[in-house]
Amino acid sequence: MFSKGIWLYPLSLLATVSAGAFFAIHVADVASAHGASLLDAMRGMSPEDATQIMGGIGEVIAAILGIVITVASIIVQLAATRYTPRITDMFFRDRTNRAVIAFFVVSAVFSLWVNFTIRQGNEETAFVPRYGVFVTMALLTLSLLVMAPYFNYVFDFLEPDKIVERIRKAGVAEALRRGGTETEEAVDERRMGALSALEHLADIALNAIEQKDKGIASNSVDAVSDLVVAYMPHKGNLDERWFQIGGRLRRDPDFVSMNEGALGKIADERSWLEYKALRQFLMVYREALTAMPDIINRIAIDTRYIGTAAIEAGDRPALATVIKFFNTYMRRALNARDVPAAYNSLNQYRYLAEVLLKKGWSREVLEVSNHFKYYAQTAQAMKLAFVTETVAFDLCTINELAYDLGAESRDALLRIFLEVDKEAEAPQQESSLRGVRKAQIKLATHYLQKGDEELARRIHRDMKDERPDRLRSIKAEMLSVTKNEFWEINERGVVFEYIEPERRVFLNRFFEWFPALATRTEPNRTDPPPPA
Repeated sequence: MFSKGIWLYPLSLLATVSAGAFFAIHVADVASAHGASLLDAMRGMSPEDATQIMGGIGEVIAAILGIVITVASIIVQLAATRYTPRITDMFFRDRTNRAVIAFFVVSAVFSLWVNFTIRQGNEETAFVPRYGVFVTMALLTLSLLVMAPYFNYVFDFLEPDKIVERIRKAGVAEALRRGGTETEEAVDERRMGALSALEHLADIALNAIEQKDKGIASNSVDAVSDLVVAYMPHKGNLDERWFQIGGRLRRDPDFVSMNEGALGKIADERSWLEYKALRQFLMVYREALTAMPDIINRIAIDTRYIGTAAIEAGDRPALATVIKFFNTYMRRALNARDVPAAYNSLNQYRYLAEVLLKKGWSREVLEVSNHFKYYAQTAQAMKLAFVTETVAFDLCTINELAYDLGAESRDALLRIFLEVDKEAEAPQQESSLRGVRKAQIKLATHYLQKGDEELARRIHRDMKDERPDRLRSIKAEMLSVTKNEFWEINERGVVFEYIEPERRVFLNRFFEWFPALATRTEPNRTDPPPPA
């Protein structure tokens, strides 16, 4: 409530300058008035003097109150229109705002009643409220001094990042507040408070996207993720009634259209908050596809953070929800034929799979890998060759990690990987098939480097019927990639086909297993091919 930068320094500076100027001039006035002091002026105040002073003071205090209310109302309304209507509620619930406005109101009322008590007449009936006049002067002085710091506070309060942070904190507080003795209505109120926080954060993100404000949109998306990540480890300590989908929560648009079976499953899995948060991500994702593609990567990153938090908490139902939404992102990207969106979503999806591998969640790793295979084949049918190639190299990375970790899902993952490619049915699909083969060959070199020829032979057997000219050109292309840094800016910053020098020797060894392959190679290129 009391910030040095907003309140203490400006208030101290203004008060010091004002007091210094007054007392410097007052010394000269006292000297010229033959010793009359400020205290003497108070004692000698007549009813006429008090009436004149209080009349002016009352008008000034009333004017200050009007200025403060007018300026604050305009600023708050503009911010509410631009970001979210909840700002108005937040503003008037804030203790500092209420305290300052209350101070101005009390000052105005106090000056009104002091002015009312002044009485003129003879010495017996006249009354001069000297202390009241003095206190009113002090209140007016403080009101004038507070104006500048208060406006500074209002602008700081309405700063977008701080609005987002306040909403996030309020949502976390509602979700994590324990109340074993609460009524059903109180629990429902808390559920709606957390839900409202998620919706308002999404609204801010959508408005920011519409206004091309990337910073605010990113911070709002991050805040949704931070809210869920902070909530996830404490779910076990919450009242069971919190996880029920009833009351006003049941009438929420994201739940009212669902059948009872689906709602019951979400309630049993205790994952309505995660589902609601990810629904907000999906809404922003859909808008960002055409309006602000950079936000797509941010949504994918934050979805991965939620998935990682679910893994750390051992919450498999919440993780299953995250996986469903990653799949939905991929479907949206493919339907829109948005290759960069698919590329960035796959990158974060693969990171999540790597965390699953390290935690030993084999069933979920296989599930994700099967989804990868499906989207690779779907992209190939849609002639989105680069998406198919991206999936292939991501599966290569997952298989390499599975082998290094000795994961029990290693063989099953390799089998899924070898099922990704299908013989091209049209010339346009040739490039996607080549990308898959390159990824499989790269994995074979990893096995050979680790001394596991049997797994490399499995890849060889899968490729034994490939045309020699295709294998020859693939080998030439892979040998020509000598840098692991792409010549254009991309999110991953690596070249898929790159193989480390100490591993490159195994590339030649792998191709030696193809008797029909001629020794001739294509001319080397100096750089890797650009992505589609």
